[in-house]
Amino acid sequence: MTTNYHSSVIPSPCYVCDEALLERNLKLMQRVQEESGADIILALKGFSMWSTFPLVRKYLKGCTASSVWEAKLAAYEFNREVHAYAPAYKPADIDELIPLVNHISFNSLSQWQRYKDQILSAGLSAGLRVNPEHQEAETELYDPSAPGSRLGIRACDLENADLSGIEGLHVHNLCECDSYALERTLAAVEEKFGALLHQMKWLNLGGGHLMTRAGYDVEHLIAQLKRLRETYAIDVILEPGSAVAWQTGPLIAEVVDIVENDGAIAILDISATAHMPDVLEMPYRPAITGADEAGVLPHTYKLGGNSCLAGDVIGAYSFAEPLQPGSRIIFEDMMHYTMVKTSFFNGVEHPSIGILRTDGRFDLIRKFAYEDFRSRLS
Repeated sequence: MTTNYHSSVIPSPCYVCDEALLERNLKLMQRVQEESGADIILALKGFSMWSTFPLVRKYLKGCTASSVWEAKLAAYEFNREVHAYAPAYKPADIDELIPLVNHISFNSLSQWQRYKDQILSAGLSAGLRVNPEHQEAETELYDPSAPGSRLGIRACDLENADLSGIEGLHVHNLCECDSYALERTLAAVEEKFGALLHQMKWLNLGGGHLMTRAGYDVEHLIAQLKRLRETYAIDVILEPGSAVAWQTGPLIAEVVDIVENDGAIAILDISATAHMPDVLEMPYRPAITGADEAGVLPHTYKLGGNSCLAGDVIGAYSFAEPLQPGSRIIFEDMMHYTMVKTSFFNGVEHPSIGILRTDGRFDLIRKFAYEDFRSRLS
């Protein structure tokens, strides 16, 4: 059944999570867990739509948090295992994290030594993030293994280090990668840290495992994880973000006005900078249902946001029919790394959040108001 995102039941602007598509992804992850023996947890930095947690926790073991607030969201709303990693923790962070988390990973030996006694006294499982110095991410902004990275400890800096109390290693260098990128990463990890792995209880392989993308070799992934577990007698953890919410729903927008300046420009009721900032940061070109590259279909428009930022432009697209005020634009695959990055910049209307249920009902979960904008200021 084709979803009618043009229905007036769905407001504009609105992020819409399709429950059936989300469960499809989760079932694939359940298969990976069952056949590989690895644990998969949700990376909240990529998808933290907590209204979906009753469904997600049926399939995943828990969440990974990159901050105290994410850890609270995981503990209070997901209510399963909570793993934490951050580039650095303040003493107050550790005090708040201790009652919330099960695993905690440190980015440096100095941080570990600073908080070691507290962590061990609390009975938490502690790990170190290591840097395999092996690059796979295509976008520099998302490459933790780039030269000069602040993320992870290099093998040369672990020589002769006292690792008593450390139970695991944390590795993250992937970004929307396939299982063969993981295989190459594992080769680098085992070359540099293989001796340590035999001493560890767990290995967290971070995120970036886009196992729900069409064409991903799931069997190869399972084989890699099984080999790793058997070779080192170790628990293996994956913490995808994008893969959980991959292709699970759009951002609905509408045309507000058409202006002319060296071509037609459609001004929308959403903002690239406020509502899908990766368009400007990566940069990234979102797919639009029924649209194509500029000049391919009869009517081409540059799509612009509704903020006062001059560069709030999404790009040029062509359409089969002319756009007009009220025309709906369906930005595909907008559940991951979108809502988690939004802002109230310029006070523009923030998209609502809704869920399309498996029985076809649409539930409007959250509609934002002026008070939400005001509460972020002082």
